[in-house]
Amino acid sequence: MSIRRFAACERAGLMLFDTDVLIWYMRGNTKAAAIIEEFPAKSISVITYMELLQGVRNKDEIKLVRDFLKDLDFVVIPLTENIGHRASVYMEQYCLKANMCLSDALIAATAVENNLPVCTGNSRHYKPIGELQIKTFRNR
Repeated sequence: MSIRRFAACERAGLMLFDTDVLIWYMRGNTKAAAIIEEFPAKSISVITYMELLQGVRNKDEIKLVRDFLKDLDFVVIPLTENIGHRASVYMEQYCLKANMCLSDALIAATAVENNLPVCTGNSRHYKPIGELQIKTFRNR
């Protein structure tokens, strides 16, 4: 995605959010809330949804996660064959060199396959992927 395409996505209000930004929002961080609410077309990878569920302790918290995503109109993007293939390529290229983990490869592949920039506080996780456009979130 070119810089031009990234700017167009931002102007159109399109963004894929990484798990960390959502966690900051759910913990009451006003900067995370502001950046999420800035984008009318919010999306996450199904991997982010599963990472959020991984941290819950009971059924009430599962409902809180679902309600949070629904109330803010997040679209949850499912995995596809193309996302899986692209994530595999990223793992082959970057797991040793850049210590890339499975979830980051899948989230990055979701963004690239859907022509979306990713908003993350962990930009170093995604830095090796040149075709991925990153909007860095700073929680302080």
